[in-house]
Amino acid sequence: MNEKYLFSLMSVVLLFLLAYAGVEVAGLQVLFGVIIPYMALIVFLAGFAYRVIQWAQTPVPYKIPTTGGQQKSLPWIQHAAIDCPDTKAQVVGRMAMEVLLFRSLFRNLVFKKEGDKLAYRMELFLWLGAIVFHYAFLVVTIRHLRFFAEPVPFFVTGLEKVDSFLQLGLPVVYMSGIALLAGVLYLAIRRIYVGHTRYISLASDFFPLFLILAIAVTGIMMRYFTKVDIPTVKELTMGLVTFRPAVPEGIGTLFFVHLFLVSVLLAYFPFSKLMHMGGVFFSPTRNMTCNTRAERHVNPWNYPVPVHTYEEYEDDFREHMIEAGLPVEKKE
Repeated sequence: MNEKYLFSLMSVVLLFLLAYAGVEVAGLQVLFGVIIPYMALIVFLAGFAYRVIQWAQTPVPYKIPTTGGQQKSLPWIQHAAIDCPDTKAQVVGRMAMEVLLFRSLFRNLVFKKEGDKLAYRMELFLWLGAIVFHYAFLVVTIRHLRFFAEPVPFFVTGLEKVDSFLQLGLPVVYMSGIALLAGVLYLAIRRIYVGHTRYISLASDFFPLFLILAIAVTGIMMRYFTKVDIPTVKELTMGLVTFRPAVPEGIGTLFFVHLFLVSVLLAYFPFSKLMHMGGVFFSPTRNMTCNTRAERHVNPWNYPVPVHTYEEYEDDFREHMIEAGLPVEKKE
């Protein structure tokens, strides 16, 4: 087995065992139910803010938008407004397509050799897996707001009804939980078994996938198999939100393991590639207009240097150029 994903997998297993032993054997419910979640939230907020401020302060001296179509030029040439935006409004449209629909990933191509030729094809399954994973994660996160608010917001209740439209019995089956598990499994298996993807992957690419997989599995186990006392869980979460933390009796060990894994993900988030969630808005390849034909973009870091224009050059050497038979713009 490849050492990169073996290391990540074993790290997640050790985290699981650490939380399980800490609660079940050592009785550290307060540590895993109160202290660690608070610390993880502080690290997440501070780390997220630090990364965003750092990106916002980073100068971008060059015009480097990624182009995927025709830049605006002559009136009779069709302009690709989304792939080569000319105005700020078009940039907003491009960013919306990127953030909400992963448009660049949808346009991603892979190639394979067919005889002596290279053939290109769209990689739709990667785009579909990414869409399913991210939107399922978003829905699951929103659904969990019911544990942190009283009364439960109307949009959370409405989303739960839509999410559980395919009710098969009790407990209600949420499609987002199954979709999240399927999406993260697909992305993990693809990263492991696709050779060129595995070759460029690091342990830091596998770790969040395995961690989210463990979070999804423990959540599904609590809902459909081992069961937990939901009112007791909400008592704990409401205590965390109102800064009156208390660990009530009767919460199963698996819940503390689940909460610990979520806390690890929160603390890990700002220092990992997961920060593309915030970084995409600061990417100059996406958030800049592509109007280099209409406007000259001068690097603000350029310092003034003496120049010798062609007109000055011709004035200095006009007679010699005429004698040598070179064309000149001015005869006199």
